[in-house]
Amino acid sequence: MTLLNSPGARSQGPNSPCGGENNDRSTFRILNMISFFPFFLPQKNPTPLPKTKHTRNSFTPYEWENPHPCNSDPQFLENSFTLLNSLWFTIGSLMQQGCDIAPKAVSTRMVAGMWWFFTLIMISSYTANLAAFLTVERMDSPIESAEDLAKQTKIKYGALRGGSTAAFFRDSNFSTYQRMWSFMEASRPSVFTASNIEGVERVVKGKGSYAFLMESTSIEYVIERNCELTQVGGMLDSKGYGIAMPPNSPFRTAISGAVLKLQEEGKLHILKTRWWKEKRGGGSCRDDTSKSSSTANELGLANVGGVFVVLMGGMGVACVIAVCEFVWKSRKVAVEEREPYQKKHPKECRFE
Repeated sequence: MTLLNSPGARSQGPNSPCGGENNDRSTFRILNMISFFPFFLPQKNPTPLPKTKHTRNSFTPYEWENPHPCNSDPQFLENSFTLLNSLWFTIGSLMQQGCDIAPKAVSTRMVAGMWWFFTLIMISSYTANLAAFLTVERMDSPIESAEDLAKQTKIKYGALRGGSTAAFFRDSNFSTYQRMWSFMEASRPSVFTASNIEGVERVVKGKGSYAFLMESTSIEYVIERNCELTQVGGMLDSKGYGIAMPPNSPFRTAISGAVLKLQEEGKLHILKTRWWKEKRGGGSCRDDTSKSSSTANELGLANVGGVFVVLMGGMGVACVIAVCEFVWKSRKVAVEEREPYQKKHPKECRFE
């Protein structure tokens, strides 16, 4: 025999046989705990370059600035995004604290914007799933065995009146079971039922406030068809059943031998699987049971791929803008110096 209980408030939680979230691995479903944390560094060239008249960074010329604004003809131009500053900018964005250094060019602002969006989604996802993870822990069932039932009085429990389960508790010499029997006898209204069907209905209506004790085979049959119910703990007692016959029946030996043969060949197990888990609605809760989990599931790269698509798309657009900025600046410098663009552009690429 074993214990039948209803998850109650947990009937839609991950510990319920048919509860829990739908864990379909959608690319843009990113509200679960992530199993990795990507790190991206929008690094610029940190080395100051000697200045000709209009030297600019080949990545984007608008990030290089005069370190001494009062000097109209500086010898060097500096880029604020050195290696350490880029690292600090990245960490500040990741922790949502900001940074004193800000990008100036359109292309680098595009990179920063995509990184901010990326970190926003990742941090928000982690925070949301952390809350869900802690909530799942609080939703775990407080009853895991008969001993847990005996230690509390909030959840009522009973058995079939006059059945073998009730007789087991009534005649048991184990102190825990004796205490449980005394509790069942003293409970008002009565916790005993006239049939197993009545006990199952009482568990469903109790929403976690009532547990029903009956044979494990009967519970296995019920929970295969009613996803609101679950089996708690292992068997309290183990016994076998036989076929009653008159004394000295000539069929006893033949039937006993046939039953043993069926058991040894595994045919009894096949029959039980067929009628318990396949026929007459059996197995309807199997898929949901396999999906259920006591913790919030982690998400891999396949689940958060959508965020990376957005990030990489923004990086691609930023690269195109950076090339356009460089071409535009090179053409402008060529006009100012009255030099053909075809000759000036290679010089700009070589910082000449």
